[in-house]
Amino acid sequence: MTKKYRRIAVLKGGWSPEREVSLNSGAAAAGALNEVGYDAVEIDATPDLAQQLKDAKPDAVFNALHGQWGEDGCVQGLLELLELPYTHSGVMASALAMDKQRAKAVFEDANIPSPPGKIVSRAEAAGGAVMPAPYVIKPNAQGSSVGVFIIRDGDNRPPAELTSAEWALGDDVLVEKFIPGRELTVAVMGERALCVTEITTSLAFYDYEAKYAAGGSTHVLPAEIPPSVTDQCLDLALRAHRALGCRGLSRADFRYDPDADGEQVYCLEINTQPGLTSTSLAPEQAAHLGVSFPELCAWIVEDASCQR
Repeated sequence: MTKKYRRIAVLKGGWSPEREVSLNSGAAAAGALNEVGYDAVEIDATPDLAQQLKDAKPDAVFNALHGQWGEDGCVQGLLELLELPYTHSGVMASALAMDKQRAKAVFEDANIPSPPGKIVSRAEAAGGAVMPAPYVIKPNAQGSSVGVFIIRDGDNRPPAELTSAEWALGDDVLVEKFIPGRELTVAVMGERALCVTEITTSLAFYDYEAKYAAGGSTHVLPAEIPPSVTDQCLDLALRAHRALGCRGLSRADFRYDPDADGEQVYCLEINTQPGLTSTSLAPEQAAHLGVSFPELCAWIVEDASCQR
């Protein structure tokens, strides 16, 4: 591969609730880039990120930040101002994907099925049932299943965490219908939907611990589902990627209810900066199709640009 860029600043860490995951993603990406001949320098992002980047003098920026500030358009806007080529999605797509309710509105316009839901205050969600159970409560602008709760039939009231003074995940929450069935995910690399992975876990649901703890989940790829459902997931992932205006690597998460009429698949959300840890799904799918992790990271870097 011909290299447009040589010195790469890998942004990691930051100060969102997903800091630890980002530290792992950034370290893994930097190691892979160095392995294939780049000069990758790791930057643990602080609010003084502009100066950190000026000191590093990179040719391009590999954004391995997750969650608020790093994945919601804020850092992307800074990189545009600094006129630094950067990876993954741009300002608008990042902001839309991070705001789950606005992303659902885009999906609706694009005829991409998504569970019905609405925004309420966390005080309202904590006060009693806000829709018929079972339903899901989740922060409207967080990733990695941070702060997600399932309210089931017979539950007396929503979790006490919603009223805790330590809650730092925003005052608005998304409540949406719980879709029973199977957890599926599809990574999109540029204009190519890779494959379908099924995720199973022995925990209550696919939460933060299931995603990142060793043994927290099992990945089956390709997913053992009917070919028609595979095709549907691949099509929906690529359409969602395009509808939001995503660039580079993204990952769409789905619920598949095999007992519903028409074998219904629902798109839950898009991750514009999928994890790059040892348990991450997008690198696993790329490897399944013959793209090694260093090759994937190099592709992400060479796709970098300004004004994404």
